[in-house]
Amino acid sequence: MPQKNKSKRPARAASKKSGVKGWLKARTLVQRAFLVLLALMMVGVSVMYGTAQWYVNKHKHEPLVYGATFVPSYAEYFGLDPKDTMQAMIDELGIKRFRLVSYWSDYEKEPGQYDFTELDWQFRKAEAAGAKVSLAIGLRQPRWPECHMPTWAERLTKEQWTAELKKYMKVVIERYKTSTALQDYQLENEFFMKVFGICPDHTRSRLVEEYEFVKTIDSEHPVIISRSNNWIGLPLGDPRPDGFAISVYKRVWDKNITKRYFEYPLPSLFYASLAGGAEILTGKNMIIHELQGESWLPENKGFAMNDINSIDEQNKSINPERLKDRLAYAEATGMKTIDLWGVEWWYWQKMVAGEPGMWDTAAAELAKSRAKQQN
Repeated sequence: MPQKNKSKRPARAASKKSGVKGWLKARTLVQRAFLVLLALMMVGVSVMYGTAQWYVNKHKHEPLVYGATFVPSYAEYFGLDPKDTMQAMIDELGIKRFRLVSYWSDYEKEPGQYDFTELDWQFRKAEAAGAKVSLAIGLRQPRWPECHMPTWAERLTKEQWTAELKKYMKVVIERYKTSTALQDYQLENEFFMKVFGICPDHTRSRLVEEYEFVKTIDSEHPVIISRSNNWIGLPLGDPRPDGFAISVYKRVWDKNITKRYFEYPLPSLFYASLAGGAEILTGKNMIIHELQGESWLPENKGFAMNDINSIDEQNKSINPERLKDRLAYAEATGMKTIDLWGVEWWYWQKMVAGEPGMWDTAAAELAKSRAKQQN
């Protein structure tokens, strides 16, 4: 009986191998570099996807908490009573977590003279409602110009004003660390974001010193440090806080290139991968400390957040339908603490502009979220 030719199989394999080599050799250097880059991108995307899925599944059974940033001066910008606004957030939206600010420029307008009347009543309201407070501390805190330095401190050298800032921070921490409402501190909001805000210093050494300083005054409450939103990277440097935070902005006005509204085409799993990567490498969890809930208007075009005539333009950036989508998007990241941004503006739309859509949508969606968790 004739024998089968067993040499054909390795010959075919060798032919294929040489064919691949030959094909690669036939590519130009630029083409080969592109292929390597493409392969690395595919590996990177696969790792990010796997990390995101791991993070979402790890935390899927944890309770979801919606909070909100509240800034009294921003409520006043809209002609609102700050106390009424905060109370409405509690009563009508069911908010039980507040990110409050302790602007240095507001509470120490003269050296050594402190007036915490405004922050005191915010804490009292939170305590009465059984709500929790995440207190922003340090020089850089939410809302423009980001760094809130009193006028008298602007004339000092860096060595002088950093010493004065620590004195102020100590007074703030010692005043509120015994409050039953205090849950954690958020230190130096988005400290390394140099492209936004008016700030005199972004040196890592100052952030490290401030973190260690806070811990010497209050070692009981966690300290959270926030990063910006869409930058790819992991928080591996010092300090190593008790937790991390990230902001999520989806639709903004692009003033540099397109001169139009731009929506970041990032899936929710992108943020899940950032949170998961940080947790794998540091053991610390991440929250959303700022979920975009207000418009990002074009600059120098006559629009304003507190102008009824600007509402049509405001709705191009975010409207009730987009807000509903943003909430679902944030929940899909797997992060279980979500602080809303822009609630004062919603209340102005409802009470002054006669446009209750944003407020009512938020109220309905947050109520659904609470009901879902109770079932």
